[in-house]
Amino acid sequence: MGIHKFLISITASLLTLPILPAYSAPQHQSEFLSPYSATYSTVWKKGITMKVKGKQTLTKQADDTWLFSFTADNFFASLNEQSQFSVKDHQIIPHHYLYKSSALGKKKKAELLFDWKKMQVRNDIKNKPWNMSIQPKTIDKLSVQLQVREDLKQGKDTFNYFIADGGHTKNWRFKRLNTETINTKIGKLSAIKVMRIDDRNTQKTTSFWFAPQYDYLLVKLTHKEKDGDAYTLDIESLKKSN
Repeated sequence: MGIHKFLISITASLLTLPILPAYSAPQHQSEFLSPYSATYSTVWKKGITMKVKGKQTLTKQADDTWLFSFTADNFFASLNEQSQFSVKDHQIIPHHYLYKSSALGKKKKAELLFDWKKMQVRNDIKNKPWNMSIQPKTIDKLSVQLQVREDLKQGKDTFNYFIADGGHTKNWRFKRLNTETINTKIGKLSAIKVMRIDDRNTQKTTSFWFAPQYDYLLVKLTHKEKDGDAYTLDIESLKKSN
């Protein structure tokens, strides 16, 4: 797995000193997720071990849209990924997705603009824009993490999403498993384990842990490739935003 693919992987999914937050989940399940800022540590194992620092933020904008972003960097590479969207009936409706990365001097950029009146997405990759048709409830590969959280919050056990990615619509599927107790930098947490099940034939294993007490926040992720490559993501701090 190259560094660009690694940077993409840690966000699909998805650092500073720990901040122990005064944070509580919304009292009403009708509400969308609460704004926050979280930091994560990521360890990538591919022959050698590489550590990457990352920060994730969710903010509500003045026009009632939301902005979800993830940034990560180390000495060799950097990533900036963000999604702007609105929410209706617990469903994310993306408007704009942007991806930028730089690794060992190589830069990559991708941008998606969603036109829901025409039911299409304008893709702009390597300055070569083109349009593709989409179906209702299509989301981008960054905001899918928030959609999983929102669907867990609504009590769902299985998740089936259409993802606009790379000029194609892909089908990502997840399944809710058991609840486990895990140790994190923000304390011992009871977390719901969710596994991605659409990539089993590729001999990849991706598992996620979401903590209900922190508004179903992603607190841990593990990924393993058939060739032994692997990475893990662990929460280090969390701060509630206004």
